[in-house]
Amino acid sequence: MSRSQGHAVSRRALLAGAGAAGGALGAGLIAPATAAPEPEAFGPVRIGRGEARYGSLLRGNNFRFVGDPDEIQVIGSTSQVVRAVTEAVASGRRVAVRSGGHCFEDFTADAGVRVLLDLSPMDSVTYDPAMRAFEVQPGATLGRVYRKLYQGWGVTVPGGSCPGVGAGGHFAGGGYGALSRRYGSVVDHLYAVEVVVVGRNGKARAVIATREPDDPNRDLWWAHTGGGGGNVGVVTRYWLRSPGATGEPSRLLPTSPATMLEHAVAWSWESMTEQDFSRLLHNFGTWHERNSAPGSPATNLYGLFVLSHSSAGAFALLAQIDADVPGANDLVAEFVAAVSEGVEVEPVFSGSTSTAWLHRMTWAGSGESGDATTRRYKNKAGYLRRSMTERQRAAVYRYLTDPAGVPSAGVLLLGYGGQVNAVAQGDTAIAQRDSVMKVIYYTTWADEEGDEAHLAWVRSFYRDVYADTGGVPVPDEVNDGSYINYPDNDLLDPAWNTSGVSARTLYYKDNYARLRRIKARWDPRDEFRHALSIEPAG
Repeated sequence: MSRSQGHAVSRRALLAGAGAAGGALGAGLIAPATAAPEPEAFGPVRIGRGEARYGSLLRGNNFRFVGDPDEIQVIGSTSQVVRAVTEAVASGRRVAVRSGGHCFEDFTADAGVRVLLDLSPMDSVTYDPAMRAFEVQPGATLGRVYRKLYQGWGVTVPGGSCPGVGAGGHFAGGGYGALSRRYGSVVDHLYAVEVVVVGRNGKARAVIATREPDDPNRDLWWAHTGGGGGNVGVVTRYWLRSPGATGEPSRLLPTSPATMLEHAVAWSWESMTEQDFSRLLHNFGTWHERNSAPGSPATNLYGLFVLSHSSAGAFALLAQIDADVPGANDLVAEFVAAVSEGVEVEPVFSGSTSTAWLHRMTWAGSGESGDATTRRYKNKAGYLRRSMTERQRAAVYRYLTDPAGVPSAGVLLLGYGGQVNAVAQGDTAIAQRDSVMKVIYYTTWADEEGDEAHLAWVRSFYRDVYADTGGVPVPDEVNDGSYINYPDNDLLDPAWNTSGVSARTLYYKDNYARLRRIKARWDPRDEFRHALSIEPAG
């Protein structure tokens, strides 16, 4: 399934526009009595190599990767997934699954994949009264999820800001977004999952697993609270309900904002000095160190730095907040003042806008449009527990002013922590529960001829930022590994990762051993795998 929140081009364009059922669920049940029946479904449709539709449906969002499966099956229901997986296993063909298709790497385009399951028709978003939770199918895009939840019940989940990303991979990998400092990760609101798994006998079946303590399948639920998609089976349904929530559906998930206030401050690269640039990054990090405790009023604010390459002319600081939060304008003003403190270069722009929340989160014009000519990209990422070191900030400045860079390259520093950090590391598969920021290094380009230069630039950039820890963000006082929804196959390569710390440890830390045991139980044949997939315990 797709793992990303949306690729860096879309995110940058968006931001710059500025009842307990678990104990009764036995292993192997196709659908327990508490779950809603499947709706009448589209498909399946088989599209073989050579058919006119094959090429158009082959690519995901990142045009660097093009697979060559025997067939693409467009799937519309859980029962169709069970049949497709059963057939593929019986014929010895490897399966991969795609929902939104925004994976940063080649997980669904690997040469070994012979059957590609396209779950995009499975896009229902509804309320399931039997489960007392909102049911979301994996093919639902984030824009559809936000719109349906808002229209029907005025609620939301704290997910990502690119409306075209599929829920399938976004949720399983521990999705986050502008409301996460206030409400936590999406998986902190995940009540249950339905997953098609394959037993040791090669038979596929659908299993429902909940977070209920007495659910015998609970570990399958846990694996989908940040373990990433495509590891132990095919997710066919998610159910969402906040822990401890009771009452009417409108009280079972966080209330949607009505209006989002965004303040943008931009600085010109022409007048920017390295000293002032470093001070801005240090101030941004220090503010997050001081204002990311769960329950702090400042966690209502989502801050981000859009550090475009100097050839773009300028870079911007953004602050986003629910406009109805008491003192919202004061919080924004205090944040901007803290980040700007001691900086001598004056901004070239500073201003605020208010936008209807639903419009901002679902409007295609602020998400996926305009990217058709720059669909090749490479993103690398890390978590931060505190402000970047002076040496790291110097590396960022050096690469962002490097003539080899391009306007569509840069760094995103994103606010994190807050309510995310109210959850213990072992309560979900997300291990980074004391970080306060995420950072993304990206470059995008138009055609294959640009691959070598762009990949070399961003890989060297990342290596040099983390030179003190073997070229990767090894957990320490400052860094805290990386995020599986931003997968990076380079972490497997000893040429780029000289730390001696495995890629899986960087993503999962101490949670990896448990994930391996779950993998061995639920996917003992290792049918579901990709370059960075969980390895079954031996």
